[in-house]
Amino acid sequence: MHLTSSPLDWYVARAGGVVAYVLLTAGVLLGLTMTSRHRLTRWPHLAIENVHRFTGLLAGTFVTIHIVTIAIDSYLPFSLVSLVVPFISGYRPAWVGLGVVAAELLLALAITNRLRRRTISYRAWRRAHYLNFAVWGAATVHGLGSGTDRSTPWLLAIEVVAIVSVLSVTGWRVLRRRGVSRPPILALPGAAGAAIALAALLLALGPLRFHPKPWNAARFTDTLDGRILRQLGSTRGIVSVAGQGSGPQRVVVRADLLIAPNQLLDTEFQMEYLPSGAICAGHVTRVDDDGLGFQARCRTANSPERTVTARWITARGADISGGTISSTA
Repeated sequence: MHLTSSPLDWYVARAGGVVAYVLLTAGVLLGLTMTSRHRLTRWPHLAIENVHRFTGLLAGTFVTIHIVTIAIDSYLPFSLVSLVVPFISGYRPAWVGLGVVAAELLLALAITNRLRRRTISYRAWRRAHYLNFAVWGAATVHGLGSGTDRSTPWLLAIEVVAIVSVLSVTGWRVLRRRGVSRPPILALPGAAGAAIALAALLLALGPLRFHPKPWNAARFTDTLDGRILRQLGSTRGIVSVAGQGSGPQRVVVRADLLIAPNQLLDTEFQMEYLPSGAICAGHVTRVDDDGLGFQARCRTANSPERTVTARWITARGADISGGTISSTA
């Protein structure tokens, strides 16, 4: 279900995921301090509980925004099924699958919260609540292994701070329960969190490093599908070709030709890059002898001229199939 190719949608999807992760981390930290015998005393327990609940609702809201905007964006290679069933995505299936698992576990936790004091006991609800650690862990690995921003300094800083904070507070809680009160009480869990964060940082900058591809690539080859419309008169005619290229660089193309017998009178060519919406405008320079292809030259704003070559076979009627479109600088 791809409804839009706007770059705004793509930015919203990325921002929604990052905000959801920050809120999820805050919720885990609040939960750890709430359930500890040595919880924060400056704030009333009821106030912390309300903030914790509200943080969880906000995290779920931004997870929903993240998923919905990914589902409707035409640039991202995800189907509805791959956003529901873990580990079947064509893009980084393991890392994306962990994100799907985290979202579904978060939904399960939301259901148990609604059933609390009605259907399930407090003991069962509290045990189920430990899934928050699984949700946070899966979301952390998902963020490190997938997404455009996974190698950016600002997101790596967020991940490192989150990992060290959650592991440190978890260690603080475990040591407190065992009666360990001698300083430095956070030294051991803090060191463990720092070590794990460092390992995650090295992975994100090494094997999991993001290698961006240009939105408006000067050189690419895509498959081409579309239609040809012909309006031919006795001395002149109009031929319009409209199609979409699907591959490494998604584009929408249109070529309009005013023709006379054995002669091109005028042409116009336009290629729109997705999802940026950049337009490469120009003219058709050559039509193949069999009428099943053309070559055009176009230029985007502040960029060198590009040569675009399209070639196809007609399966039935005006439909284009088995075609290719390529661009060279």
